[in-house]
Amino acid sequence: MQKPLPPLGWLRTFEAAARHLSFTGAARDLNMTQSAVSQQIKSLEGYIGQPLFLRRPRALELTEAGLTYLPVVREAFRTLERGTRAVTGAQQNAVQVQSNITFAVNWLGPRLPRFRAAHPEVQLNIFTELWEPREMAEGAAVEIRYSLRPSDTVRTELLRTDHYYPVCAPGYEVTLETLQQQPLFDCSNLLSNWQNWIEDQSLTWQNPAVTYSTTYLVSLSAAMAGGGLCLTHDTIAKDLIAQGRLIAPFAYRAQMPEAYYLLLSPSAEHSPGAVAFADWVRRETEADQES
Repeated sequence: MQKPLPPLGWLRTFEAAARHLSFTGAARDLNMTQSAVSQQIKSLEGYIGQPLFLRRPRALELTEAGLTYLPVVREAFRTLERGTRAVTGAQQNAVQVQSNITFAVNWLGPRLPRFRAAHPEVQLNIFTELWEPREMAEGAAVEIRYSLRPSDTVRTELLRTDHYYPVCAPGYEVTLETLQQQPLFDCSNLLSNWQNWIEDQSLTWQNPAVTYSTTYLVSLSAAMAGGGLCLTHDTIAKDLIAQGRLIAPFAYRAQMPEAYYLLLSPSAEHSPGAVAFADWVRRETEADQES
């Protein structure tokens, strides 16, 4: 007799843990405890007969078995999703959009009324990420990704490049000569960082003391509160500067190694709503760069 399939819940937990490479991230997605996620993964590994993850001190890593099994599980869920939509008659113009949280809050959110006015028939479901994902989230039709290089697994196009520079609150007193003594803030794990900006300015001090966070939202908030200076770029700071909430005290702006990319899933071209949203994002970014 053939061995029955493992429980669907175990497979869903495996997919979430593999997507985040974290039991904690999977638990958050699935509204479960971390211990419950860990137990389900152990049960699935016992069923499969071999480990699916290598447990590292700070992260998970898929084993060869896990790498082999993951696309099979994902395709099974996609098949179920497509079949369910066909049966339930899900809305054709409901579009899942994925973006990093800073872009969604500072750029996309303030412009959504314009999209709604132009396309009232399209329902957007917006999902945000703190870190650059390894691939598009399951079900996402469109993603705006801030990255050094685009994905090679889906259709990708360069959306916009930018320059980065320091900002601070209006009235905050700083010069290049006093910059080293100021509190500095930044988003972590980027090449558009303080050390590179300082070297471009031919300043001699090394290893500046910087407070890092996993999102620009924290460093921008600290700067707006008058707590120091943070690095940013026009995509997320142009409106804040126009509103008088931030100023750029120095004229020099450095070219960013990172850029914004538009990613489209294979299903996007068959979704009128996804096509409309992607076209609208292109027009809005082009208008921003021309203004």
